[in-house]
Amino acid sequence: MKVVILAVGKLKENYFREAEAEYLKRLSAYCDISIIELPDSPIPANAGCKIESEIKEKEGERILSKLKPSDYLLTLDMDQKEYDSKGFAVKFDKTMALARSNLHIVIGGSLGLGENVRKRANDSLSLSKMTLTHQMCRIFLLEQIYRSFRINRNEPYDK
Repeated sequence: MKVVILAVGKLKENYFREAEAEYLKRLSAYCDISIIELPDSPIPANAGCKIESEIKEKEGERILSKLKPSDYLLTLDMDQKEYDSKGFAVKFDKTMALARSNLHIVIGGSLGLGENVRKRANDSLSLSKMTLTHQMCRIFLLEQIYRSFRINRNEPYDK
């Protein structure tokens, strides 16, 4: 199974990059996983709804350009259902079965996802109703994917 995380924006702090590297190393025992960073668009100080919508659509075009028609797309969207870790593990396992070979997970930009990405998505979920920075979201997602593999294989994990 190939898992690709499409993330709008970069990890800026070393401690986030170190955490990402650690989880990617751990996850390599379970799947072929990679992260593709896509540039985020600058947001003007007084951007209105129209400009924000245009930014989300442009970021969405960059996301969609990385997908093949057969790729399964799971988006992270705070307006969707959220899960506890065991529920996420069940959901992730079912999603991987549906994806068959290529699962792409999108972490949108700071404004969220454009309608173009939402329409293309095969499924969506929320990691939390709390607002997370995109850097924290990426680490949280990697940790939960790792935890999912451990749970689904009945391997010990921190509770």
